[in-house]
This record gives sequence, structure tokens and C-alpha cells, in this order.
Amino acid sequence: MIKTIASRENPAFKAWKKLAQSGRERKKQRQALLEGVHLVESWHTAYGMPVCLLASEKGSTRTEIVGWLAAGERQGVECVVLTDALFAELADTETPGGLIALVNLPDAQEPPAPDADSLLLDGVQDPGNLGSLLRTAAAAGFAQVLLSADCASPWSPKTLRAGQGAHFQLQLHENADLPAFLEAFQGIGLATTLEDAESLYDARFGHQPLAWVFGSEGQGVSRNVLAAAQKRIHIPMPGAKTVESLNVGNAAAICLFETLRRRQFRCQVSGDR
Repeated sequence: MIKTIASRENPAFKAWKKLAQSGRERKKQRQALLEGVHLVESWHTAYGMPVCLLASEKGSTRTEIVGWLAAGERQGVECVVLTDALFAELADTETPGGLIALVNLPDAQEPPAPDADSLLLDGVQDPGNLGSLLRTAAAAGFAQVLLSADCASPWSPKTLRAGQGAHFQLQLHENADLPAFLEAFQGIGLATTLEDAESLYDARFGHQPLAWVFGSEGQGVSRNVLAAAQKRIHIPMPGAKTVESLNVGNAAAICLFETLRRRQFRCQVSGDR
């Protein structure tokens, strides 16, 4: 039976609101709220039904959401309709889509593989940038992502929205020791920096396992992580007189898809490019 909640004093609603507003609470409970049909569908494809489905009054009349609530009931998932006002307090968007899922956060299934293509994020603190980076990694086939302890939370509402479901295609390793991983990595660690770096288009890499490192929006890759990487890479920017640097998400897209280009066309320059 679908429940209805209309009071802010409802204990369950108070718990969901804490999850919506507090990264500390999400970390403590190992739970998050996924807003919108697309994210709920992406979660379902990867992990099955969520713990709970929450619909707004208005959303509960939409055919697509009616179908989700019916499927949830059949499978024993708690289904709740909230007043539109309460639902808006949980939603992170100005125009909520009418459906939110409560999920238990997945843990990384195993330690990071030392020989798999990897994306390493060092202090990326903007949730939107982090979500875009995860989306790029999934699109480029870099399924292993390591995040330093000072990265934004991958499970914040803004990061989830920017990732558009990419999270559920990735092995996410939070609070990772990036220098230690790079030292043990059985491939090439490439750190993006403007200091003493080779051009992306001249550097030799390609078919070996790669660990691409991208740093924070303001500070870049930290010194200890730079020291552990085998190569330093910069992206040539002929317009640098007017553009100081690229957004970290754009830089990652250029580097990861340059990797794909080299592998797809199997360019052979000096035997290993």
C-alpha cells in the first residue's frame, strides 16, 4: 500500500531531509537520494530496485511514475507520496520531476586494480565539475575512478545530477591515497600540469594501462601526486593569451578521448605512441 506523508514532523521525512541537505549524514548512513526518473532508471539498471520510492502528489499522477510505484509495490519496496511542498524540500532542482529514490550507497567491490585504466581526481571540489568528470570517464571507458580525501562528495545531489547516471557504471574509490596508487601502478601515470610538462600530442603513451591525474580547479595537481606520476602533460593552448586554463572537465575530456583516438587508430610512432 502506498503511504502518504503531509507533515514535516514525520520522522521518515526528517531523515530524508537530512540526507538531502547533509553530506555528513549521507556518509554516516551510507545512503543518498536520487532525483528524477533518469537517475532512478540508471540505478535500477545497475543495482535493481531502490530502498524506497518517493513521489510528489503531482508526480504520482504521471503515467511513468505510476508505473514505478506499481513496480515498487510488487517488489516490496516502500512507496510514499509526499505533498508537493514537502517533496520540493527534498528536491535539488527548481522544477522537481516528481520522483526520488532512496538508495544504499554501493561500496567499491575490491581494492583498485593496479593495471586498469584509471581516472585519478586530486582535490576536485566543485560538485558540478566532479559529476562531469565521472560522466566523461564512463563515456571514455575508464571505469575505475580514485578520489582523494579532499574531493567533493560523489553522492551529493549536484554531483549526481551532473553525472547523469555515470556513477553506476564506475568503480568509485573514495579517500584514495593517490601517490601510493601511482607508485604501485602497472602502467603509466600521467599528471596534467603546466609546469615542466610535455605536450599531450607529443608525449608517448597509448596502449599501456594509463592513470590520468587531474587536480583541483584552483591549485591543480598537488606536489606529492605530481612526484609519483611518471609523466607530466599539458594541453597546448594557442589562445592562452586570453584563456589562462581549461575547465578541469574539458581538460579531462580532451585527454581521455585522445587516449581513445590513439588506441582506436593504433598510431605507431616510435613504437609506443
